[in-house]
Amino acid sequence: MFYRPEDGHGLPHNPFAAIVAPRPIGWISTRGSDGRENLAPYSFFNAVAYTPPQVIFSSTSAKPDRDGTKDSVANIRETGVFCCNIVSRALAEAMNDTSGPYGRETDEFDHANLERAPCETIPCSRVAAAPAALECRMTQIVELGGETNLMVLGEVTGIHIDDAHLRDGRFDVLSFQPVSRLGYRDFAAVTDLFQMTRPGE
Repeated sequence: MFYRPEDGHGLPHNPFAAIVAPRPIGWISTRGSDGRENLAPYSFFNAVAYTPPQVIFSSTSAKPDRDGTKDSVANIRETGVFCCNIVSRALAEAMNDTSGPYGRETDEFDHANLERAPCETIPCSRVAAAPAALECRMTQIVELGGETNLMVLGEVTGIHIDDAHLRDGRFDVLSFQPVSRLGYRDFAAVTDLFQMTRPGE
């Protein structure tokens, strides 16, 4: 099968997201200038640089009361900061619960019964039970092709790691099984690892 995206794929569901998979989930917490907090998952998310550490996420739809975007990006426009919370298998259902199309007055921490903890370097809350969280200062918001596609870039200014997931000086992903997004309504958790040595190492 071959198709040009502008012509359509002819399948019952769009295969693009299933092809580019698995994708890590950035569970983005923000606080607006009015003090209201928001928590929402984004699967167009990744780390993109080591020094300084930097991440990106993209928002691909909009709410009518948020000027062409959603609550997360609108809050970041106002305050310039956000936090990326890492999703463990134990938090998968709560993460999914925060993905609904709620009004801006809804605090997803409260809606999903999640305990919040303060960030250290930015004025924002994080998910207390997350195995790790990345505090970020926004460096750019880039308009992508398409009507409501916005990419947010941020520099990591603080990193929280739950000590329960440190083993022999390494962050042990099997101890919390990070959740990734696949296509359609499918998700996966990391349950096994394999190692390879690069040529020349």
